[in-house]
Amino acid sequence: MTKIIAVSDIHGAYESVQRILLKEPLFDALILAGDLTTNGSPREAEDALKLFRQIGKPIVSVAGNMDPLTLEPTFESMTSYVNGRGIVIDKVGFCGVSGSPVTPMNTPYELPEETIRQRAESGWKDLELARWKIFIPHAPPYNTAVDQVLSGTHVGSKAVRSFIEQHQPDVVVCGHIHEARGKDTIGNSQIVNCGPAGKGYYVVITIDIQITVEVRE
Repeated sequence: MTKIIAVSDIHGAYESVQRILLKEPLFDALILAGDLTTNGSPREAEDALKLFRQIGKPIVSVAGNMDPLTLEPTFESMTSYVNGRGIVIDKVGFCGVSGSPVTPMNTPYELPEETIRQRAESGWKDLELARWKIFIPHAPPYNTAVDQVLSGTHVGSKAVRSFIEQHQPDVVVCGHIHEARGKDTIGNSQIVNCGPAGKGYYVVITIDIQITVEVRE
């Protein structure tokens, strides 16, 4: 059995993540699904990742729309950074896309939908040998239960949605829309928005004969 912890939208609340990891001591990998910082510096990101690396488990990451591009070298050197690429750990494949679609807020890491699609496809090609496949876009898929802001408007990525519809990854781990924490499905794909880790929210993915996804706090 494989157990994976996933968190997103940490926004500097690194002690909250430490508390989450202490609650779940027996796991095999940690997913960071973006927004480690809020426009943070490389030094801040490095210090945070040093804390998380103390667990001695693989860390799979993407950057969020609030993580500046200057943080990418830190993610690449200190984690398995899957922005536009894929890795396989014990037959579980991970690929992802950093940032978000363009927003009215002009946040640090925003991408055209076509670029999001290209990066998702590029990472997917690396997962041919994986038995289970986990897709990690920071932004949730459009028109789901996990991309609605408080007004009810759907603000997720259309490229992420079309990619899921075509490829059907087993699990999609996202964040970005804090108030849309929860689960949904697209075809056979289980979609989960982790919610903000600063509030103690996290996700447990358990892989055995089948794959289960639980939202916890």
